[in-house]
Parts: sequence; structure tokens; C-alpha cells
Amino acid sequence: MSVLVLVLAVSAACCLGFGFVLQQNAAQRAPLNDFLSFRLLVDLVKVPRWLGGIALMVVGMALGAAALGQGELSLVEPLLATNLLFALALSRRQTRQPLGRQGWAGLLLLAGGVSAFIVAGEPQGGSATADPTRQWLIIGAMIGLALLLTAHAKRSRLNSGPVLLALGAGLLYGVQDALTRVSGEKFSEGGFAGLLTGWQPYAVLALGVTGLVLVQSAFETASLRKSLPALTAAQPIAGIICGVGFLGDRLRTDAVALSWEAGGLLAVIAGIVLLGMHPAMPTGAAERARAGQLQPQPQ
Repeated sequence: MSVLVLVLAVSAACCLGFGFVLQQNAAQRAPLNDFLSFRLLVDLVKVPRWLGGIALMVVGMALGAAALGQGELSLVEPLLATNLLFALALSRRQTRQPLGRQGWAGLLLLAGGVSAFIVAGEPQGGSATADPTRQWLIIGAMIGLALLLTAHAKRSRLNSGPVLLALGAGLLYGVQDALTRVSGEKFSEGGFAGLLTGWQPYAVLALGVTGLVLVQSAFETASLRKSLPALTAAQPIAGIICGVGFLGDRLRTDAVALSWEAGGLLAVIAGIVLLGMHPAMPTGAAERARAGQLQPQPQ
């Protein structure tokens, strides 16, 4: 694994993690009638904290794109999942909660799972020249599943809705990362002319904006404990599926390697859940309001 790819991917994860915390701090105060509406972005763009979070997210995406230009999608995606570590670090600073056993267990599972997957799988790059049939099947399946999750989330916005929206956004962001890699190769081969004549950069933009609406709606209606773990878990899995499915990334496929790869991904997901549910993660405004409604009123 290239040291440059490691530095770029972890730096991207740092910016994304800090950015998500700032975005959720602002989004939780947005009007609930903006749920799943582009009006939500119009309202949030007036909030300096949210703009700071978006700026960090843009820097993180740029660093992630640079990492994808130097390394395989199946390598970069698990490293980007460590954004939750940085989100927890900033949340701990805000809430002053100790890390405790849960935090250390989540940290070790996430870091160990990422390491196990990379060491066992030994991701190797293929060509970003995608197989058209598999490309459209996989992209269609990811987007279709994201739409189904979003449709169900609209019917349960304050219950399972935030988790479903975050899962849908993670799927979209995983596809976006795959198409970012294709766009980077087109740019290196044909410059801006070669890039702008393809459909991929426009799809990257559309997926990014749509994913942003889903994420901010999830942040608006629930705490980071509910939304961020689902987002962080879905994105690398979707990215790895795209990388192996139609971008030609290669992983070791012998029985031992596959066992370690599967175990590594399960450890990553378990670590994400533990860290996401850590008490340091702030409680959303909507959840606090519901908790207040459930408390007995003083006589």
C-alpha cells in the first residue's frame, strides 16, 4: 500500500468526520417541514457552522478523489470509513465524554477490521474502463435500493427514517466514489475536453447533491448516533462492490483470504456501530424534543 494513498485517504476521512459533526450541529435546528426538500439546503446555507462543515466535506472529497487517483477503490473505501473516529474525537471535545470500554472496543474493531481486510485482500487495481453491462446493473441496483430506502423513510421520518436515509446516502456516495475514479482517469487521458464529454462527472454532481439532501435530512431528524454509523457502513461496502464489480479491482479469493476479508468487514461494521452509539455522540434536537414529551410533567 502506498504511503501517499494512506495519507490522502486518512486526511480525507479526518475532514469528512469533522465536517459531518458540524453539519449535524446545524441541521438539527432546521425546520422539520424541510425534510427531504432542497429547501433544507437553502435554509442551511445561511448557517456559518454548516458552511464550515460543507467546506471540510468538500476538502475531504477532493482528498478522497486524489487517493482514488493513486489507489484502488477497494483500498481507499475502508480507509475512508475511519471518518467516524474523527467525528467521535470532535464530539468528545464538545460533550466531554470519556472514551470508555465501548469507545476503545469500537476503535479497535474498526481499525483492526480495516487492516484485516486490506492485508488479507491485497487490493490490486484494474482498469477504470468499466464493463458496460455490469456497470449499469450495479449502479442501477444501488440507486434503486437508495430510492426504496428513501421512500420508506418518508413514512417513518422520526423512527427508522434517519437510518434508512443514511443508508441510502451511503449507497449513493459509494457509487459517486466509483464514478469519481472513472472521471479522474478520463481527465488524465483527455483533459477537460475528455472529461466533460462523458456522462460520469455530471452523474457525480447529481449523486453528490442528492446524497447531501438525504444526509442533511437524516441529520435534521436524528442524532449522529443513528445517522452516521449507517452512512459510514454503507459507503465502503457500495464502493467495494463497484470496484470489484465493474472497475476491475482484484481481491484475493482463496478460502483463507475470503474468510479474513469477510471477518474484516464485519469487524468494521461492528466498530462503526459501537462508535456511532457512543455517549459522546450528540443527541439531535428532534430526539430531545420527543424525549421531553415522554417525560412526566411536574404536578
